[in-house]
Amino acid sequence: MLIYYSMQKVDKVLKGHHYICFLDFEGTQFSHEMIALGAVLATLDRKGNIKRLKQSLKLYVRPKNKVGSYVTNLTGITDEKVKKDGVGFYKAMSELRNYCGSAFKKCSFMTFGNHDMRILNQSVSYNLDVPKEVVDQIRKNYIDFTTIIGEFIRDDNGNPYSLVNYCKLFNVKEEGEAHQPDVDAINLAHLYHAFINNSELVLKEYLKVLAMQHHLPLPIKKATEALAAGNDFSAEEFLEIAKECIS
Repeated sequence: MLIYYSMQKVDKVLKGHHYICFLDFEGTQFSHEMIALGAVLATLDRKGNIKRLKQSLKLYVRPKNKVGSYVTNLTGITDEKVKKDGVGFYKAMSELRNYCGSAFKKCSFMTFGNHDMRILNQSVSYNLDVPKEVVDQIRKNYIDFTTIIGEFIRDDNGNPYSLVNYCKLFNVKEEGEAHQPDVDAINLAHLYHAFINNSELVLKEYLKVLAMQHHLPLPIKKATEALAAGNDFSAEEFLEIAKECIS
């Protein structure tokens, strides 16, 4: 029943689309303009499973402002790199449009977290020449995967995991070095597929999330705590706790 509910959520945000373009953007340290773009286009079957992945796309993008030392240390992307190998923002968005081809207007665009959309919006604000059709299509069909997976699976402090740690939890083999946009886009695609197909792990982790809830009525909280710990919890035990609450 839980997996049916989680799949309903996925189906709703996909809006009937049979393609997902998994995206990752890297941005400058202070202005948060795009400096790199990674994308991988997935074709889905009727159940939302990935049946085919297109070879990934990776582009460097020239920002109006400096990359920043923190971002350079994290990603290896320098001012010299984007100046030499980067394309303008308009060109980058057009290349993404061409990469998706005929699927562009039939797909959802999925990122891990909402910072990628901040980077997109900041890049729009710093560029007078913007491919409005492309940007509008991404905004209209954008999905933050953390809002889906984070409802069911969180760490011991009640926070969503990082992409790296979610991949470890689902035993998803990472394709390469983190903070490379094409690598992160591919890993997100694999994580999405693992989430869709591992109902037992999702249920196990969701019980932990429920057990951490402080606002649940005591009988339900006791039941979820027992189940999350792998113990049986009978209807009789549930009724006994309920009686204690009203006595």
